[in-house]
Order: sequence, then C-alpha cells, then structure tokens
Amino acid sequence: MQQERPFDLLNKVLGQKVFVRLKNNFNIRGRITSFDAHMNIVLEDAEELDNGELKVKLGTILLRGGNIIFVSPA
Repeated sequence: MQQERPFDLLNKVLGQKVFVRLKNNFNIRGRITSFDAHMNIVLEDAEELDNGELKVKLGTILLRGGNIIFVSPA
C-alpha cells in the first residue's frame, strides 16, 4: 500500500471548502483553488471565523504556507 503525501491530500480537496488554522490563531474557511510546493494556498470565498461564527468575509486570499498550522475539510 502506497502512503499518501501531504500534496496528495491537498489535491483531493482542491475545489472544496476547507478550514485553515493559522499561527496567529486566525481561523479561515474557504474553497481551495490552488497551492504550491511551499504550501502557499489560494482560497476563494474566504471567511474569517471567530468561535465558529462568521466574523468577516475576505473574498479571494493567499495564505502563506509558513503561517499555516493545519488544513482540514470543512
């Protein structure tokens, strides 16, 4: 059985909604449209969440891979 790599998992959720936690305790939800080898991620329809509730709509954003703690299907 071949083990999945992180980029394999990101490819599986491409075009789907994801939840992203950042180092500064920001929580972002949006649809992942692309990513690169540095795990920089582009999200469309991005929203900042506060305690699971919508805080502000961000639109299309680029998240720097070095600031990401985890990415999870939303």
